[in-house]
Amino acid sequence: MAGIIGKKIGMTSVFSVEGKNIPCTVIEAGPCVITQVKTVETDGYDALQLAYDDKKDKHATKAEIGHFKKAGTNPKRKVVEFKNTYQEEFVLGQEIDVNIFQENDFVDVDGVSKGKGFQGVVKRHKFSGVNDATHGQHNRLRAPGSVGASSWPSRVFKGMRMAGRDGGKTVTIENLLIVKIIPEQNLIVVKGSVPGAKGSYLMLRKQWN
Repeated sequence: MAGIIGKKIGMTSVFSVEGKNIPCTVIEAGPCVITQVKTVETDGYDALQLAYDDKKDKHATKAEIGHFKKAGTNPKRKVVEFKNTYQEEFVLGQEIDVNIFQENDFVDVDGVSKGKGFQGVVKRHKFSGVNDATHGQHNRLRAPGSVGASSWPSRVFKGMRMAGRDGGKTVTIENLLIVKIIPEQNLIVVKGSVPGAKGSYLMLRKQWN
């Protein structure tokens, strides 16, 4: 299995064999249930639909309840599809847990970054101002400056770096080392930080050599 759905628990630190203090993130990974097996014959491609985190029937639609009932499980809050690149054999209703990973494996983690709200160009795009000035607005030192020309193109190009909503986007952090696995609690400890706030959902994808 190439991946699993998890939830960010928080950060901690682990001491290495050399005595270095390594900042780590604790992730509750699964257990997830396979709620749909897609194949080339039926859907045109090979993939597995995983579901995670129970929710009450009253918070689910009848269509959702019926879909999860086929897999013999309760309604779930998070549903994600993973490509079954290596066409491994899985069955509907099978449970996937942290045992698909091993310590010292490398994983890519997808998550939604913390929302920052409406931000100016200094925070959003790292504008530094004139001579890296940090205070004072006498000559608009930290303003965005010109954003377009007049006669041509007589408009602002798309993608211009301006003020706007920051954060709240899907971010992928690659090559995170799995420092420790605690299978009895479905916990994975990875080296470094991952996007999102505590309690936010994450997608962990295993890197294959």
